[in-house]
Amino acid sequence: MDLWRLAILSALALVALKYLITLIQRARSPLAALPGPWYSKWTSLELQYYFMRGQRAMYVERLHQKYGKVVRVSPDEVDFSSLTASKRIHSYNRPFLKSIMYTKFGDADGVPHLFNAVDPEYHARHRRLLSGPMSEANLKGVEYIVQERLDLAIERIGDEMKREGCADVMKWWLFFSTDVIGELTFGDSFRMLEQGKKNQYVDDLEMVAKFSGLQIQFPTLIKIGSYFPIRALREPAVASQRLSNYASESIRRYEKIVAADPWNPKPTLFTKLFKAGEEGMAQKEVVASGQAYIVGGSDTTTHTMTYLTWRVCRDEQVKRRLVEELAALPEGYRDADLKNLPYLNEVISEVLRLYSAAPSFLPREVPPGGCEVDGFWMPGGTTVGTQAYSMHRDPVIFPEPEKFNPSRWESPTKDMKDAWMPFGGGARICIGLHLAQMELRLATAKFFRTFPNARVSDKDGFSDDDMEQVIYFLMFPKKKYCPIQAS
Repeated sequence: MDLWRLAILSALALVALKYLITLIQRARSPLAALPGPWYSKWTSLELQYYFMRGQRAMYVERLHQKYGKVVRVSPDEVDFSSLTASKRIHSYNRPFLKSIMYTKFGDADGVPHLFNAVDPEYHARHRRLLSGPMSEANLKGVEYIVQERLDLAIERIGDEMKREGCADVMKWWLFFSTDVIGELTFGDSFRMLEQGKKNQYVDDLEMVAKFSGLQIQFPTLIKIGSYFPIRALREPAVASQRLSNYASESIRRYEKIVAADPWNPKPTLFTKLFKAGEEGMAQKEVVASGQAYIVGGSDTTTHTMTYLTWRVCRDEQVKRRLVEELAALPEGYRDADLKNLPYLNEVISEVLRLYSAAPSFLPREVPPGGCEVDGFWMPGGTTVGTQAYSMHRDPVIFPEPEKFNPSRWESPTKDMKDAWMPFGGGARICIGLHLAQMELRLATAKFFRTFPNARVSDKDGFSDDDMEQVIYFLMFPKKKYCPIQAS
């Protein structure tokens, strides 16, 4: 009995010693001198609390407003909101590597893809293979697919307006973006616009998008949850596995199509990757990339278009100016014509500033040996980063930052351009930005040319409060509903 008591006391003493050493290290760390709340030196509980509520980005922004452009948000995390720090961290030549946290955000089989790859050589190879089909020049060849899906989306929105008095545009923008990325990735649409209602695939997609941040923050909990009958913990893992299975089946189906007619395959973003050797990818890597595309290429466009529609519809002056510009377009216009419309692009830039799809912390790791960032020494291994939510709300760069004012982009300053980072920055900037911008231009033009008198509906008690942003890794409106009516 005495031996057991001694063993227990020894174990407790070791645990206490470990925590004591940790506290001493944190107290003596170079980070101890950084601005921030006193408790951020010792614990990350406050940060995790706001993260669980989908309010981390807002909490960190409040810290910046109180403490300045450099804030220690937890014992080993520092957030910066200055242009100099952003350029240093996201440098094209010597960028800080993505934090190890990104490895926790992968497909169901754990295969790295372009978004979560930490190894710079692995990332560079995949970006080289994937960037060609995503270039502006190559996207012209698939613009007709976006147009076809968009025509059907606008038709369905009009039908619902006639039938119900208004249409939930968030639902239809989700079906539109999901169908587009599905057809561009796998050679076949998900047919969401034809069905007009959510199915298991969309439920899984929303589940994975919602819990992606939790997967990064609490990977062990999510992984363990897949083995227990607790739905809240088990469903994200199950949904991720179903998406992985769907991506794998779709790619195998497309491979058979290519094999049957190798000289005339239907173009997709992955068509060239089925080649052997260095010009192609292993199938498991294509599957992982496919899953990343459908998650990253659907909710992001959905939420941006939802906020764009809502903000323009509730501002008569902005809507009138946009509609007048769009009315001058020739019949049969293309995306190339839309690129030349100044006010359309100003509206999109302003929406992306206030409602970035992924506006929260982008964790990077300070290189071994440490370095100086914004005048503060960062030890090697420290997690640092920026968040678009704060960069886009700098009152010096963007006067009246919370005001929706597209005209601020008529003559943007260099600082405005440098601070604008809705697609990330540096060498790891989002590879899908050209596709996203094409979709936004085409969808905005088609919607407001078809419904020039569109306005926000108050059906089901809908109000501006329902559009409050909830941010984990990706952002979405609180109610996930946005009714718009048109006369």
